[in-house]
Amino acid sequence: MLTRLYGFVSCLANDIHRHLVDWFARDPIDLFRRRVETVNFYVTHRLTTKDNMREQYPTDWAIRSAAKVMALLFAANGLRRHEKLSVHEFYNTMVDYVDYFRDFQRWQEQSGMFAFCQYPFLISLGVKMQIMEMDAKRTMAEKIREAFWIQTFHGILTDPFLSIHVRRDHLIEDSLNQLQQVRPLELKKRLKIEFANEDGVDAGGLSKEWFLLLTRDLFDPQFGMWTYDDESHYCWFSQFSFDSAKEEYRLLGIVLGLAIFNNVIIPCPLPLACYKKLLNIPVDLDDLKVLRPSLGKGLQQLLDYTGNDVQDVFLRDFVVEVESFGEIQTVELIPNGRNRPVTSENKEEYVRLYVDWIFNRSVHTQFESFRAGFDTVCKGSPLTLFKPEELEMVVRGDEEIDIAALQSVTEYEGFDPREPTVRWFWEVAKSYSEEDKKKLLSFVTGSDRVSPTGIQTMQFKLTCLGNDSDRLPQSHTCFNQLGLYRYTSKEKLAWKLKTAIIDSSGFGLK
Repeated sequence: MLTRLYGFVSCLANDIHRHLVDWFARDPIDLFRRRVETVNFYVTHRLTTKDNMREQYPTDWAIRSAAKVMALLFAANGLRRHEKLSVHEFYNTMVDYVDYFRDFQRWQEQSGMFAFCQYPFLISLGVKMQIMEMDAKRTMAEKIREAFWIQTFHGILTDPFLSIHVRRDHLIEDSLNQLQQVRPLELKKRLKIEFANEDGVDAGGLSKEWFLLLTRDLFDPQFGMWTYDDESHYCWFSQFSFDSAKEEYRLLGIVLGLAIFNNVIIPCPLPLACYKKLLNIPVDLDDLKVLRPSLGKGLQQLLDYTGNDVQDVFLRDFVVEVESFGEIQTVELIPNGRNRPVTSENKEEYVRLYVDWIFNRSVHTQFESFRAGFDTVCKGSPLTLFKPEELEMVVRGDEEIDIAALQSVTEYEGFDPREPTVRWFWEVAKSYSEEDKKKLLSFVTGSDRVSPTGIQTMQFKLTCLGNDSDRLPQSHTCFNQLGLYRYTSKEKLAWKLKTAIIDSSGFGLK
């Protein structure tokens, strides 16, 4: 019955599909969730009960029909004004078990055959990240082979890596100068970082540290490139930034793209609206509520007000007031906007123009510089499979650090998990504040956030460095490995560990 129903619905005309989307969008949330679960159950059942279906699904019209119906539901979810399903509720677990990289290649080839990548909301974030990582590794391998053949046949020595040599006290300057000289295609090489006058060998750890330090410097308020909101702790492009900042915005775009391409989490305080714009998805009032909660709430109150005396109650005209170097400036949203009051008839236009001004018109040059840098690395990549929420998670990782969950996935080398040193370590780690947990994670992994797919997918290893010592613990961030000595007391372990994680920057970590 479901096969016939989904087949019939998938073949309806586009205008009927639009009506169905509007209809689904008005469903109570529980009914809407059941619709999504039913389609997913059908796809799962089809993939698991038919012989060889995981190989033959590209030619199965029933799975194609169900995917089209789910596309209608996903579109309806985007139109829901209040309760929405999160993106992960559309994931189908069994889709993760098909040959997803071949599916991705089939989609890229535009062969006309069905591919789940045509309907990426069915694919989990973990699989999307694996597709992106496999595609990146393939590109990196091609660049290494290319460098080898150029050297073999033409005698020209070509660096197979994207090698960047920087001084810690001139991090932005050195990084910008070297990245400006790199051809766009060279950015697809494997990254290799070297800090001046340090003996660290980049097996991944120095790259993580470079990303972390450079991102923090670029978002430093002293550069005047950003406006910060104390309530949301997010930042946005400053419309008053200097013309010279264009290259810094472009550099940040490149850094963000390189972080994604090299699968490194960075502390990027940009809101979801940034990722929507990178994916060419329109922003709206909900995005302003995330970036500037008080302003967004005020505009929502304006929209919700049902009285006819909007002009007298809200006292607004079609202008925006902004502070620039301590002075208040008035910017008109439309020509002669200072003489056009906001009324019940035009309040929706006012809110739409206000949101557009903040996210688009006022920072067009700044954002396009940033986008240009980002596209230099990521345009044409599997990034189009991601929704904005997923892309934000890939860049920033997960803030929640569950030490008990981390303990459950930890491997041990030279230690028995039951011995005192190990028990003391976990007791100390669990007693840490959230800020200290971030410092510990950063010391061991090079990032103060958890993998987007969760702690359960992380590699974390505790290694024994020997018997009691006055030396500090050591980390190998490229392997997410922490080395401890068998300290004679819990207090000594706690002191040595705290000292190590506070003073770790620049210790030649690998």
